[in-house]
Amino acid sequence: MTDPTSVLGNLLWTPDGSPTEMESYASFVKAEKGFDWAGDYHRLWQWSVQEKGVFWSSLWDWHDVIGDKGTRLLINEDQMPGASFFPDASINYAQNMLAEADDRPSIIAYGEDGRCTRLTRAELKTTVMALAGWMQHKGIRKGDRVAAYLPNGEHALIAMLATAAIGGIFSSCSPDFGLTGVSDRFGQITPRLLIAADGYQYNGKVINRLDNIAKLAQAIPSIETVVVVGYINPKPDISQITSAVLFEQTLTCDPLAQFVPVSFNDPLYILYSSGTTGAPKCIVHSVGGTLMKHICELRLHSNVKSGDNVFYFTTCGWMMWNWLVSALLCRATVIVYEGNPFYPEPERLWQIAESEKFTLFGTSAKYIDAVRKAGLIPCEKFDLSALRTLCSTGSPLSAEGFQFVYEAIHPNLQLASISGGTDIMGCFVLGCPILPVYAGEIQVRGLGMDVAILDDDGQKISCQQGELCCLSPFVSMPVGFWNDDDGQKYKAAYFTHFKDVWRHGDWATLTEKGGVIIHGRSDATLNPGGVRIGTAEIYRIVEAFDDVIEALVIGQTIADDVRVILFVRLADDRTLDDELQAEIKADLRIKASPRHVPAVICAVPDIPRTRSGKISELAVRDIVHGRDVKNTEALANPDALVHFRDRPELAG
Repeated sequence: MTDPTSVLGNLLWTPDGSPTEMESYASFVKAEKGFDWAGDYHRLWQWSVQEKGVFWSSLWDWHDVIGDKGTRLLINEDQMPGASFFPDASINYAQNMLAEADDRPSIIAYGEDGRCTRLTRAELKTTVMALAGWMQHKGIRKGDRVAAYLPNGEHALIAMLATAAIGGIFSSCSPDFGLTGVSDRFGQITPRLLIAADGYQYNGKVINRLDNIAKLAQAIPSIETVVVVGYINPKPDISQITSAVLFEQTLTCDPLAQFVPVSFNDPLYILYSSGTTGAPKCIVHSVGGTLMKHICELRLHSNVKSGDNVFYFTTCGWMMWNWLVSALLCRATVIVYEGNPFYPEPERLWQIAESEKFTLFGTSAKYIDAVRKAGLIPCEKFDLSALRTLCSTGSPLSAEGFQFVYEAIHPNLQLASISGGTDIMGCFVLGCPILPVYAGEIQVRGLGMDVAILDDDGQKISCQQGELCCLSPFVSMPVGFWNDDDGQKYKAAYFTHFKDVWRHGDWATLTEKGGVIIHGRSDATLNPGGVRIGTAEIYRIVEAFDDVIEALVIGQTIADDVRVILFVRLADDRTLDDELQAEIKADLRIKASPRHVPAVICAVPDIPRTRSGKISELAVRDIVHGRDVKNTEALANPDALVHFRDRPELAG
């Protein structure tokens, strides 16, 4: 077992000096705006947050965004919320995504059953415009909502782009969501059109969704038409579904003649919060904000270039899907995978990475840890020489996880641990291709993101743990929440803890190198004896044990204090005996502090997580304290909660 605290901060990678998109952009800014960054990223970052309007305008020009930028760059700059970027601009997201419709590949879609679909940029555009023409024929117009209940394949991308082409608003859930979870989401946004697959496959099992589709169409009165994609059956029986047509039938209409122009701040996506308290929040993201934020993150921070092959392991219910498909803006190829990443064998994704020559491989910290604990060493078995960037998100990647990437996956790549979320359609902190990578540290604060760490009094701090905040407006701030006309829910979600400051809910440290360490969610922060402890600190140490597959830690309120409770899921051949408990406690005491040592350690067979793969500390905390978890549909495995209720070890 490697001590994760001993490698924290170790230098793992230094750029080799190859040209980057960030350097290309900086040269453009020097020529056009007269600003010389002198090769210093942090100087460029400071300029980007001080001159926000100029920064985003220059990025528009450098990328050559298709559309009319207008004359005003930013209004109400001192209002948060309330600021507005490019208020006079007119653009179309799909038009930018589908530019240069030639014979270069656009999407390669894999399924765990071995299927592989390939579309060129020309073929993708032709299909998109056909579906968009049919939508227009059916009366779908600008501002109408289109809901998608689809696997992560080519149809999801086509449906989204067709919706965007006509100025509609797209919202998606992956087909592993049950009926209640989908209804709770789509029912709030009153879609006119539902596009859904007849089923999906996971871990070798075929799951039929036709009954769910029929019930969903009945449960949401606003749905006028259902388009059914034959994913598990090329010709599914749709007779039980009211007003249903097969996807292929929609492609026979006259194609859309031209893209529908929309305003920069018009809605493009509705995404959903993954919390387990109450109905999911419907977060509305703008056309222009999404476009510009993703250009910045993909081209500048991730160094994605024309001809690259970009992959992210995700589903259509996680915002990383929205992020991934924007690689089309870079003239890159989007590669998707539907199914269990360890099926039919644990190396499945690495096989595809080799055959398709991934240049960017995106995944979760949990997947990297699972690869490590499965004993896989991908670089020994596969040619990953094309890989330049590996992205990790979803939860903090431990210092040991950083080191594992360089030892077992690739010794010479940019490991970009990134953090942001559904709320902002992107990242607050992420990678930088011109700076070194240090174990356990996210490289930089994002360009255009006025990120700071604040103490309890709202003062900036560094080299100390505090709240991750954004002090001024940024381009991908949500338009608002759906059905929140007065904006009070939106304001309450982010702007009440610190006045006129976006508080994201992550507990973080700004390092002396200008990087960031995420310690976990601040709303799940432990507070034993009045001293705050980040959960990630405990996970880094506990999950370094080979016997521990994964862990979950909460604070239990008892006798007017809070005690630390640790739950562990162990390897199949291991039990939680006194010896293992003593080893865990000793490591936490030595490598963290006595305050990090749990009062109680419990073994559980499963740990609840959201559908985006995040462990649900808050749901477990509620269960342990005898409170109901109201939105179990947000969980991928709600049955796991039973293992945490009424534990005799936790009795007061």
